Amino acid sequence: MITHFYDFKARSLQGEEIDFSAYKGQVILVVNTASQCGFTPQYEGLQELHEKYQPEGLTILAFPCNQFGKQEPGTADEIARGCLVNYGVSFQVFDKVAVNGAQAHPVFRFLKRQLPGVLGGRIKWNFTKFLLDRDGVPVKRFAPMTKPEKIEQDILNLLSSEATF
Repeated sequence: MITHFYDFKARSLQGEEIDFSAYKGQVILVVNTASQCGFTPQYEGLQELHEKYQPEGLTILAFPCNQFGKQEPGTADEIARGCLVNYGVSFQVFDKVAVNGAQAHPVFRFLKRQLPGVLGGRIKWNFTKFLLDRDGVPVKRFAPMTKPEKIEQDILNLLSSEATF
């Protein structure tokens, strides 16, 4: 069993396998996303955080998921076009994954084990967010309705390494 975030890998929307060790030293925000969800406009807030804090060490990793109301039915190309055209997304978006159940991507099994949330280890809906410190340790989980701008202070705290959770 993998026990550290940096040991995972995932496939990008472009089909490239990305080793998470590339994110060492970064503050990481992992989000399960969907393009046809009421929370989809959060892409805009995520992009704003990316543009503002990426130079200081923030990395946003988006994982499209079709498990909630079939709100991410598109192909990788359709997802990529939608993210770029509608929200100007320039942070890393991965290939579509499952986040719950037997087929859940290993990184989500890991994150849910570290930060179980109110549903005892399940992800409730699209746009659940996991914040990890510069050591790859999951430190805080945010509900789908929590808008990206509401977690900005938590990100700033980790970027300045003065966080106490």
